[in-house]
Amino acid sequence: MASTKIRHSHPAPIHLTGVDPIMARIIEKVGAYDATYRRERFPALARAIIFQQLAGNAARAILKRFIELFPGRRFPSPEQVVATPMARLRKVGLSRAKAVYIKGLAADVVAKKVNFHRFPKMEDDAIIAELTQVKGIGQWTAEMFLMFNLGRPDVMPAGDLGVQSAVMKAYGMAKRPTPKELREFAERWKPHRTAAAWYLWRSLEVVLPYSETKAPTPSTSTKKR
Repeated sequence: MASTKIRHSHPAPIHLTGVDPIMARIIEKVGAYDATYRRERFPALARAIIFQQLAGNAARAILKRFIELFPGRRFPSPEQVVATPMARLRKVGLSRAKAVYIKGLAADVVAKKVNFHRFPKMEDDAIIAELTQVKGIGQWTAEMFLMFNLGRPDVMPAGDLGVQSAVMKAYGMAKRPTPKELREFAERWKPHRTAAAWYLWRSLEVVLPYSETKAPTPSTSTKKR
């Protein structure tokens, strides 16, 4: 699915510059807010499960083989995944747990337990609650989905180690803020906390989910993402 580029005219940099002089310096260094997001739904979440706890090259190889199970499609539908035997999914390199998670996600989408059509009318917290009911999808994955697939403007991934490290460095803290501390600290960036997180990642030259630029992933956590 085609990606969408957020252009320089976005109001977030102007707002963030006005409310936070340190963020203003980060914005001046990083430049225009050009976050990319994709309007994917099921593919984004299935891909996130595949990539959990794997190095990029290994995950990409498994993803490629997974997609090749379904010739003629850019990505399989939830119905196709539900109908695929577990053994076939395992043969592409998926662990048993990940195969179970992806089939479970697909089944929940088919049964409308996860209903993407409802999301435009739902609050962020309600979407996170719905997504994290799916085995294999944690808070971080749900937050990335909100930010880079739904384009929600005011998400702060407070448990992300990259954001914590960037705040510690930029604001001269002795240690990384806890998620609770970071959520409180980030109140100053409302209603553009998504852009603030993006600038913090970029200040460390961190590559963002689905971005086409360099460096490591935003968080190094190995828990359910």
